[in-house]
Amino acid sequence: MNLRQVISFLSLTLLCGSAFSQHDKISYASPGEYTIGGITVSGIEYLDPDIIISLSGLRVGDNITIPGDAVSNAIRNLWQQGLFTDIEIYMTKTVGNTVFLEISLKERPRLSRFTLRGIKKGEADDLREKIKLVKGRVVTENTKQTTVNTIKNFYREKGFLNVTVTIREIRDTLLVNSVMLDIEINKGAKVKIESITFKGNEVVSTGKLKRLMKGTRERVKFDLAALLNRRNIRAAVPPGTSLHDVLANLSVIKLYDYVSEHANLNFFKASKYLEKEYRNDKNNIIAHYNSKGFRDAKIVRDSVYLAGKSLRIDIELDEGRQYYFGDITWKGNTKYTSSYLSELLNIQKGDIYNQKLLEERLYMSASGNDISSLYMDNGYLFFQITPVEMNVHNDTIDLELRIYEGPQATINEVRIYGNTKTKEHVIRRELRTLPGSKFSRADLIRSQREIATLGYFDPEQLNVVPIPDPARGTVDIEYHVVEKPSDQLELSAGWGGTANSIVGSLGIVFTNFSIQNLFKKGTWSPLPSGDGQKLSLRIQTNGKIYQSYSFSFTEPWLGGKKPNSFTVSYHHTRQDYSGRQITNGATVGIGTRLKWPDDFFTFHTYVEYERFVLENRSLFEVRDGTFNNLGVQFILARNSVDQPIFPRSGSSFSLSLKITPPYSLIRGGRFSPKNQEVITDQERFEWVEYHKWRFQAEWYTTLIKSQKTPLVLRFSAKFGFLGKYNKKIGFSPFERFQLGGDGISNFQTYGVDVISLRGYDVFADNAPFYDKFTMELRFPFSLNPSATIYALAFLEGGNAWSNIRNFNPFDIRRSAGLGIRIFLPMFGMLGFDYGIGFDKSAGKATDFGDYLSKYGKFSIVLGFEPE
Repeated sequence: MNLRQVISFLSLTLLCGSAFSQHDKISYASPGEYTIGGITVSGIEYLDPDIIISLSGLRVGDNITIPGDAVSNAIRNLWQQGLFTDIEIYMTKTVGNTVFLEISLKERPRLSRFTLRGIKKGEADDLREKIKLVKGRVVTENTKQTTVNTIKNFYREKGFLNVTVTIREIRDTLLVNSVMLDIEINKGAKVKIESITFKGNEVVSTGKLKRLMKGTRERVKFDLAALLNRRNIRAAVPPGTSLHDVLANLSVIKLYDYVSEHANLNFFKASKYLEKEYRNDKNNIIAHYNSKGFRDAKIVRDSVYLAGKSLRIDIELDEGRQYYFGDITWKGNTKYTSSYLSELLNIQKGDIYNQKLLEERLYMSASGNDISSLYMDNGYLFFQITPVEMNVHNDTIDLELRIYEGPQATINEVRIYGNTKTKEHVIRRELRTLPGSKFSRADLIRSQREIATLGYFDPEQLNVVPIPDPARGTVDIEYHVVEKPSDQLELSAGWGGTANSIVGSLGIVFTNFSIQNLFKKGTWSPLPSGDGQKLSLRIQTNGKIYQSYSFSFTEPWLGGKKPNSFTVSYHHTRQDYSGRQITNGATVGIGTRLKWPDDFFTFHTYVEYERFVLENRSLFEVRDGTFNNLGVQFILARNSVDQPIFPRSGSSFSLSLKITPPYSLIRGGRFSPKNQEVITDQERFEWVEYHKWRFQAEWYTTLIKSQKTPLVLRFSAKFGFLGKYNKKIGFSPFERFQLGGDGISNFQTYGVDVISLRGYDVFADNAPFYDKFTMELRFPFSLNPSATIYALAFLEGGNAWSNIRNFNPFDIRRSAGLGIRIFLPMFGMLGFDYGIGFDKSAGKATDFGDYLSKYGKFSIVLGFEPE
């Protein structure tokens, strides 16, 4: 506030005289009563006069005392807005007891533009988004201080703790009452954490404490002299300990702790200091002590200070004493016996007192095997349990677990929000939480999983909200969903390899189709959808050499009352390279969800027929003839994967058996195994016979749990076996396995199961037996439903055999590599893999580049993940 402002303010608040009128005499000894006849505002350009008058608190028609509090309060009200540099109120004239006032203002300058100096362009662009200085905004001291704080916080997160920011106001001569802000930034040197030292820790080693600090790490260092220093080694070895005892009791953990005192080779974690992360790390340390029974452990003092250009952290601990569980008693439980609850709690007298373990067993076990889940899965939504320490004697703590069971809650209403495309009945039929039934947390979690696996909604935004009503003993449940695109379009062209020609593909998959809306007006938006049916159409051709047409339709809830699926499909191909093959096939299938062993199991039955017409076809064991493949396939499967695009937990497996009638055994005679009469290939395989077994299993687990960037581990194992009924007939030339390559082909060839093996070209054609094992680490860059992107690292192995006697599941061709996946709703899964086949016969490599060229191979994923 300048001198003029001080004088003006004091004159109005204390004397309230000289600023009112140059003509009217005011008696300060005897204030006068006036009625405000009018108020005007002067000196403003951007603000509304009516708003200024409203903010002042003065109103036309008000009775005020001059001099008095009304005018003083008006100045105070306007000053608090922070928009003005000078405020004066004049009495322009009086008519009897009516007074006319003028509010004279001088606005603060407004921002015309600003510049950032002393930093790189990329950093300046990032800062412009954060500081949010808008042209035309009033420039106040608070505006400038907020800008300084934002810039400092931006660089502190990057490890620049000594950043300085200077802001200068420069008058803009081109605009009235406007200023430019010149912001000069000096980042200084990046400050790294030189050392973290602990004092008072005897039970937990320093190395372990440092590992608990996930967000606060020392800089990379390696002090070989300190590692080999005799004094340091003697300090780490208990006095009087012989070399033999040291070697006998040496553990990897102890060795790691000693090395970490003088070496830190963590290149992947920045050693910058963040106050929030540091507070969390201190809490992690105390939580670890509590889990070991040291419930009184505390950080006595800690200091963070600069030593030159580096940061040092000293932490002093008081570990306290270790405690143990004593007697544990139950109170208030009527539904379950104390002995049953104690068995579920699984904490024994004499166990180390672990507060975290106690809370997990009571409230939040990851497996759902806790006391709260037990009650809530049986409708006791209002259940509460409170552990009370009844007695602490020496190092033992007796607990009383007090239970309030409350009434069983009944589900009242189930509401669904956000489904703009999918019909409500498609969601409701997947729910386990039904109105009138008892509340169950397990049913709630399962319902959420079933909605996510539909594939129509964004699993990251799926939200379930229980709304309990204790007075009525009921609960309403709301499901909030966000629709995402799920239909897929394939439009591609590629080189046909064997046919040496270009092949084009057009495929459309409608995953949320509705036949019911097909002929209804106003339901095409842009396509009839919402009933959860799946329709797939695909055309592939390069002209005369290759043509393929396929169609399939699936209704997941046949009849609409039970999860019984119905599938029908048809395909036709014509191939005129390497001979001719014409294939026609059709499939009809029924599936159902089982209730035993649990309702994750499904069972499907398919009746399949294919007719092959071959002319000089070199792909199969037989080259000419017409062959029929009529079989029945049974599939028993279980799938508990949490979501289809980027699974984080759960497993899936399937066991399938496809069989044909044993035609040769039925016909007997010249087809009998004992008959030596020669039969032609056309006679042997006119009606192919076989029994075909396949087993596939996958497991997913999250190694690093994070909502945005979880690290997921995937295991997969696959086996295939083609059997025969008759030695004389032998193996069917169809339904065999092709192993190697990327698992996709420019030409879809029916009669062969194509199995990928990254890092290798196709090395096994028409094998009756195969196995394959995969381990992948997956890390997401984006879990956005419009573009899910994740990277992966894999180890893979597999092999194929022509004879069951040579089958050896551990004799595999190994590979390893990296890949990336991009899931786009309209195009499905797109990906690239680079794998190195360790068991290739590619000869000796002259250098590393030659090795990658000979033993490495790129693979492409288009539309779907290959087998």
